[in-house]
Amino acid sequence: MTDDLFAAAAAPDDVLRPLAVRMRPETLDEVVGQQHVLGEGSPLRRLADPQSQGSLTAPSSIILFGPPGVGKTTLAYIVAKQSGRAFEELSAVTSGVKDVRAVLERAHERLVTSHKETVLFIDEVHRFSKSQQDALLPSVENRDVTFIGATTENPSFSVIKPLLSRSVVVKLESLDDTDLGTLIDRAIASPRGLEGTVAIDDDARDEIIRMGGGDGRKTLTILEAAAGAVTGGKHAKDSDKPAVITPDIVSSVMDVATVRYDKHGDDHYDVISAFIKSMRGSDPDAAIHYLAQMLRAGEDPRFIARRIMIAAAEEVGMAAPQILQVTVAAAQAVAMIGMPEARIILAEATIAVATAPKSNASYNAINEALADIDAGHIGQVPLYLRNAPTKLMKSWGNHEGYKYAHDYPGAVAPQQYMPDELVGREYYRPNDRGYERQVKENLARIKPILHGIGATGTAEAAGTAGASARPGLSESGRAPQTESEAASKKQHASPQSESAASHTASDASPQTDKRIE
Repeated sequence: MTDDLFAAAAAPDDVLRPLAVRMRPETLDEVVGQQHVLGEGSPLRRLADPQSQGSLTAPSSIILFGPPGVGKTTLAYIVAKQSGRAFEELSAVTSGVKDVRAVLERAHERLVTSHKETVLFIDEVHRFSKSQQDALLPSVENRDVTFIGATTENPSFSVIKPLLSRSVVVKLESLDDTDLGTLIDRAIASPRGLEGTVAIDDDARDEIIRMGGGDGRKTLTILEAAAGAVTGGKHAKDSDKPAVITPDIVSSVMDVATVRYDKHGDDHYDVISAFIKSMRGSDPDAAIHYLAQMLRAGEDPRFIARRIMIAAAEEVGMAAPQILQVTVAAAQAVAMIGMPEARIILAEATIAVATAPKSNASYNAINEALADIDAGHIGQVPLYLRNAPTKLMKSWGNHEGYKYAHDYPGAVAPQQYMPDELVGREYYRPNDRGYERQVKENLARIKPILHGIGATGTAEAAGTAGASARPGLSESGRAPQTESEAASKKQHASPQSESAASHTASDASPQTDKRIE
């Protein structure tokens, strides 16, 4: 906590601060990037205006949301300095409710005694508990402080709703290559930076930008390390020719680029969303790129494998049903093998899904059916399709008139399976891609038979003849049950057959009451 905003930058000569601290902008006009939130009339511009003190229209609370190294802390400093407000800083990592209340008391006393407003900046505000965030509400509500919070996590999920509703959320973006290049050039030339003691060739500059990954602080840290490597850590002000930073020097101080990825934040969901959409869109190269991002960031390979399995069913479906088997096998192999070899298996499964023909017909079918159920469109099961394991249930008409499909040509009987209330409802509509084209053709032949269009008499005659000619068939044409069927039926016996008190001893005999026909 300090009222001297740039005490760090103005450190004594014998205490040299990091380059990123020394190069911190002092006004909003010096800020690199974020121009989309720094225009005239923007909340940050209005708050930084000295005229905003005492204004009834200036924002009383701002939440800066964005990735690391884009200027959240710097913007809070500048707003306080330019506006003439006092500055108090807390870190949500080390501060508790007691610290918050102490700062709020000082701010209130300052406002009452000297009529000076206070900017309270809380870094990593998403780490504050609900009770800690609640403690801020009265002071924010009464304008005892101008609250500025910084967070790398989506405030919709990390900041309590009462505080969020009192705040203006300002979303900051990663710095682009041009912005990072400006930071490098400025730091090399500035008296606050490297004072021209080093030069950098274009390839090395591009390498630092690439490794910075949109993070300004990271970019300046790499530059500082590279400058130290070529100068031996000494400022050669008297040298006629500055030392040159080359790509080899950059690689020697930082050989792995920054991967911005929070496994519990927006990055996790954004990258997995792009990964799924790339497989859906049949772009194996993009899918592999996002897979690599997740793997390099340490994402759980089992989570990735689960998402690939889901994509196989949802995006490929019946157009290439074997792809689901490939992805299931891949998930099992990933669980058994682990990283780093699991990357090869995940890549194979990803490419299999991305390059397969696509159909979401199965996905749409179950969703439409569930929507009907939720809307109350639940018909009664036709009597001839119902279970009849006892004489009593047979007397109700259960199973009577059922046509055993295997006794009809093509194993298709002219019979209504859908409840009366839903006759004609179609859920599964196959497309013309991959194996589903064949499924569509088969259904075009089957549906007229099911609905009895031009085939009923022939099919029924064939069914009757088949039943009389084959020994061991019931009147309905149903073959005797197998042992596996009997075991299954024991597990799924009708509750009515187990609980009907009016059954006779013969009705409830073990030979009949456990059967499902």
